[in-house]
Amino acid sequence: MSATDAIQNRETREPAFGFWRRSYAMLVKEFIQLRRDRVSFAMIIMLPVMQLTLFGYAINTTPRNLPTAVLTQEDSDLGRSILKAMQNTAYFRFTQEVHSVAEFDELLQSGKVLFGVEIPRGFERAVRRGDRPALLVAADATDPVASGSALGALGPLVQTALAHDLHIGDPPEMPFEIRAHARYNPAAESRLNIVPGLVGTILTMTMLIFTALSVTREIERGTMESLLSMPIKPVEVMFGKIIPYVIVGFVQAALIIGIGVVVFGVPIIGSLTLLALLTTLFITTNLSIGYTFSTIVQNQLQAMQLSMMFFLPSILLSGFMFPFAGMPVWAQYIGEGLPLTHFVRIVRAIMLKGAAMENLRYDTIALACLMLFAMTVAVTRFRRTLD
Repeated sequence: MSATDAIQNRETREPAFGFWRRSYAMLVKEFIQLRRDRVSFAMIIMLPVMQLTLFGYAINTTPRNLPTAVLTQEDSDLGRSILKAMQNTAYFRFTQEVHSVAEFDELLQSGKVLFGVEIPRGFERAVRRGDRPALLVAADATDPVASGSALGALGPLVQTALAHDLHIGDPPEMPFEIRAHARYNPAAESRLNIVPGLVGTILTMTMLIFTALSVTREIERGTMESLLSMPIKPVEVMFGKIIPYVIVGFVQAALIIGIGVVVFGVPIIGSLTLLALLTTLFITTNLSIGYTFSTIVQNQLQAMQLSMMFFLPSILLSGFMFPFAGMPVWAQYIGEGLPLTHFVRIVRAIMLKGAAMENLRYDTIALACLMLFAMTVAVTRFRRTLD
């Protein structure tokens, strides 16, 4: 063997433990990089904590303490006993006392209550005579999960609770009829509840991702410097990036609603114009939030991660998958700060209930406030980038 071959053999010979040393060096390098990438590191901690918290405490498939309105046309001991028995079932929580049928209907249509109980005039006297009068219970059945369990348990629970007060036999025989009317979705078809909610869910996911990647894409491609050198204001940049996606989102919404109507038979009882206007407001709100995310993160991976962090509580706490009224109070407060919560109420109310603008004032104002807040934060942060 020549001297040259011997030298080459020594250079190519694998040093002792070389594989493990190089692997260890890469391991240390990845931990250092992960520590520097604070957004990704936060995702590792926050995602499991958030999921455990939401599924463990906030999500409830058998909701209790559902908001209920009562229309009492007579003040009697029996009426009060019935209401107390209903409240003791833990399914109903009386939040409104109305004085007319019109007010009763408005509360159900706007979604402020899920149930309405009407005790008609002369109810107790009819019971004493053995006429079996009707106790009227109206339910907002747009969410069958929220209303189904309460309506199913209403008769037996109230019957048992009133057995002593009414001195009825064993087995107890109800001396009056509970006449339940499931409004807006009497057949309890889940597609009537799911399809309208999917409009907001899909728009939330796509609009957030589109705009969250917009500014970070400019930075990674090196075109941000050219953009910053132009005589353009932060507001103009934001509107220039948002408006095209408003059109894209509107086309998406029209496609989803069209498929829902044609294929799944979901009705549009309310105004199509009002639905289009409020859908545009919702799209703009999500685009503004996504644009804000793009000014916070440093790369497209972080933008995707932050978008998913926002999307997870949106889909769980908005009332799309699980009944909103059955969540604990702290979860409802968080849900009220999410655009999807308000849009799910809006789209279901317009499509299934025929709600008008006066029924949707609260959710419309909430969406507008969230949009203005997100736009302000986005413009402020982008102005810092310009400076």
